[in-house]
Amino acid sequence: MNDRVTPALHALPGGEAELTLVVRLPWEDVARLGQEAGRLAAQTQRPVTLDEAVGHRLRSARTAAHARPAGEQPPPAPSSASVSSLPARPPAEQARQAIERINGTA
Repeated sequence: MNDRVTPALHALPGGEAELTLVVRLPWEDVARLGQEAGRLAAQTQRPVTLDEAVGHRLRSARTAAHARPAGEQPPPAPSSASVSSLPARPPAEQARQAIERINGTA
């Protein structure tokens, strides 16, 4: 039997929707999201969650896609194999390095 439950979808004011989901990411991508959250927090002068950083990244990507001149094709999406060009490391080492990058101590 499948224990997964269909994610809930909630309508929000302003024509947006909220969808809860689980995404598995390499530690390097989590570190990049932390950096994005830090940049967004500096811009807005308030704490920013990773959820907000992801939403901001998705909205800015959508806006950039709509701003392309007619006929211009979007760049090809990278394959999952090319997302991380770093050599494989033990998960504990990946976590430690990602946390150091997020905290700015790397």
